[in-house]
Amino acid sequence: AGGGPLLPDSVLYEIFLYLDHVDVLSVGLVCQQWHAVARDEFLWKELFYRYYRISREVPRHPAAVSWYDEFQRLYDTIPCVEVQALKEHNDQVLHLSFSHSGCLFASCSKDCTVKIWSNELDISLQHSSNMRPYNWSYTQFSQFNADDSLLLVSGVFVGPHNSSSGEIAVISMENFTLLSRVRNKPYDVFGCWLNETNLISGNLHRIGRITSCSVLWLNNAFQGIESENVNVVKRLFKIQNLNASTIRTVMVADCSRYDSPDLLLDYEEQLAASSTSTCPVFDLGSDSEEEEAKPKQTLEPAVQELPDDGGVRAEDGLQQLFDDIMEGRVRPAMTETELETKVAELFVRNRTKPPELNLLSTDSNSKTKYLIFTTGCLTYSPHQIGIKRILPHQMTTAGPVLGEERRSDEFFDSLDHVIDIHGHIIGMGLSPDHRYLYVNSRAWPRDCIISDPMQPPPIAEEIDLHVFDLKTMKEVKRALRAHRAYTPNEECFFIFLDVSRDFVASGAEDRHGYIWDRHYNICLAKLQHDNVVNSVAFSPVEQELLLTASDDTTIKVWRSPRVVRIQQARKPRPRKLLFSWLMNQKS
Repeated sequence: AGGGPLLPDSVLYEIFLYLDHVDVLSVGLVCQQWHAVARDEFLWKELFYRYYRISREVPRHPAAVSWYDEFQRLYDTIPCVEVQALKEHNDQVLHLSFSHSGCLFASCSKDCTVKIWSNELDISLQHSSNMRPYNWSYTQFSQFNADDSLLLVSGVFVGPHNSSSGEIAVISMENFTLLSRVRNKPYDVFGCWLNETNLISGNLHRIGRITSCSVLWLNNAFQGIESENVNVVKRLFKIQNLNASTIRTVMVADCSRYDSPDLLLDYEEQLAASSTSTCPVFDLGSDSEEEEAKPKQTLEPAVQELPDDGGVRAEDGLQQLFDDIMEGRVRPAMTETELETKVAELFVRNRTKPPELNLLSTDSNSKTKYLIFTTGCLTYSPHQIGIKRILPHQMTTAGPVLGEERRSDEFFDSLDHVIDIHGHIIGMGLSPDHRYLYVNSRAWPRDCIISDPMQPPPIAEEIDLHVFDLKTMKEVKRALRAHRAYTPNEECFFIFLDVSRDFVASGAEDRHGYIWDRHYNICLAKLQHDNVVNSVAFSPVEQELLLTASDDTTIKVWRSPRVVRIQQARKPRPRKLLFSWLMNQKS
C-alpha cells in the first residue's frame, strides 16, 4: 500500500467506468479487497489526477490527510443536491446574503420586497418588507452588518419625472423596523458596511457630457440622531471619472486578516510560506510573458502622466491647449469628446491628492481596510478595479462633514491601486479571509481600440472568473471558466458570486449555477434552474449548504450528498412505523 508499480491504463479505465456509474462510497459493498484499495495512496493519487484531469504539477490540498480523503471530499461534500425550492417571491430573485452566524439569510427581488429567512433544517420565511411605499422599483442587494443586528438593503428608487436613482435602507433585525434611508447614485454602487454602525454610499456629479465626479459618503445607520455635536454623514473620497466611467459595486476588505488566510492559492507560497513579487497594475489583455515582465504603467485616470509636457504646470498646459485650438495648431482636429477628456485630464493633474504610499506593506496588525470598487478610464462599461485605503481615523462620521483637511488645490482623491481587467466586469466577491478577490468578467477582443467611450468593444459570451491576491496585488491563478452570458454591453447586468473556504460559486445566464474548487481550479458541479441564475450564497458556517437565486422566481437550496445522507438517516423509516402499527393491531 502507498507505492508499487504504476497500474495499467486499462485497469484505471475500468475503475473510472465503474466510479462513473456507482457511488464511490458504496464500492466497498462489492469489492472484497476494498480496505486494501482504500489504503492504497498510489492508486488514489492516480485516480484523482486522471478523473479530475488535473495537472500533476498541482499539489494535494494542504489540509488533506490522504488522496483517498481528497477524492471523497470532492465527491461527497459539494452542495449539488437540491433539497428545497423556495417560491415566496413572485418576480425575479436578484440577490442572496447570509448573516454572519448563518442563522438567517435575506433575498432581494424585482417584486420590490426583501425577505428574511430562517436557516433551519427546513428553511422558512420569517419576515418580508415591501419597499414600494418608499417609491422603490425593486430591491437589488443586501448585507448584514458584523454583529447581524442590522440589514443594509439597496434598491432602485423612482424620483421626479420617473428618473431612476438608488437608495439604501437600514432595517433592524430586532423588530424589522426601518431605521434610516440614504440616497445612492448610481444605484449599482450597491453600498456596503464599513463597520457595525457605518455604511458607505455613493453620489455622482456631472461635470461634462462624459466627465463626472463620484463622491463616496460614510453614513451612520442611525440617522435619527439629533445633535449639533454628532455628524451622521462624512465624505470619504471624491474621485474624478473620465470617458463616461463611474464608480460602482463598492465593497470593503479587512487587511488585518491577510497573514492568516484560510487557504493559500499560490502553490509555491504554500510550500515556502512567502511571496515577494508585486505588480502595480495587472493587465489581463497581455498574453505575452515578455510583456508581463515589463513594468506596467498605472492606469489611474486622475494621476496618469501626460506625454511631452516638459515639466509644464497643469494650468499652463491647459492654457497652451486652448491657444493651440484657437490658432489651429491642433492636428488632427479633436472631436468634442476628445477635447473634453483632454481638458479634464489637464485640469485634474495638480488638483488631486497623491496616492497612499506603500500600499503593499500594510501592517498585519493594523485596522486598515481597503475600499474596492469597479471603475474605468476608457469607456462607461466597468473594466478596472480601483482600490483605496481607508485609514483608521476615516472609519467614523466624527470630524468635518467634508472629510479630512486638504489643500485648496487638492480637489480630488487619487486611487491607490488599479487592476485593469480588459473586459466588462459583471461580478466581484471576497474570500472569507478577505485575502483574495474573485472577479467575473467578459473579455474584450484582443488588441481592441476604443475610439468612442460611448461605444465599448463587444464582449465575449464566455465568463472569466479571475482571482487576485490583495496582499500582492497580482493574479494568482488562471481564470476559471465554464459559465456563460449572452446580453450585450448596454444590457449587461451583475451576476453575484460567493466564496467559501474551499469553493467558489457563481451564477450565469445559461440557466445554471456553478461550483469550482479553489485549490485545484476545477469545475465540480452545475446547478440547474429554468432561467438566469443571478446570485449564489454559501452558508458562512457550513460550506456544504449553498443557495441559488434565479429569474425563474425561485430560490433553490443545495446540500452535499454527505449531509443529505446524514439527514435521511435521522428521519424515521415508514416501514418501521407500518410494522409497529400492524403489531399493535394484532395485539
